[in-house]
Amino acid sequence: MSVAALEVTANYYLVVGALLFTIGSVGLLLRRNVLVMFMCVELMLNAANLTFVTFARELDDVGGQVIVFFTLVVAAAEVAVGLAIIVAIFRRRRGATADDVHLLRG
Repeated sequence: MSVAALEVTANYYLVVGALLFTIGSVGLLLRRNVLVMFMCVELMLNAANLTFVTFARELDDVGGQVIVFFTLVVAAAEVAVGLAIIVAIFRRRRGATADDVHLLRG
């Protein structure tokens, strides 16, 4: 069997999306560093986007790509607000973890 004869189907994309989502959710549950948790949430969003695009391609529908566009817009807003919160926490305390959110009370 030749490598050139290998056809990449939607199942491959769905498995990659499931693996990315699993890595993101495990990282979110196990890590305490706020930046790592933030990156894990972004990884989970990208895994969901990959799944939406895969189904949009398989079903010949633009709806999945539209959902991905709006997901990316929401993710950009999340990055702006989330990074502002993270910077505010790290300015108060250098080695901040997810348990240090109470420092934002002022």
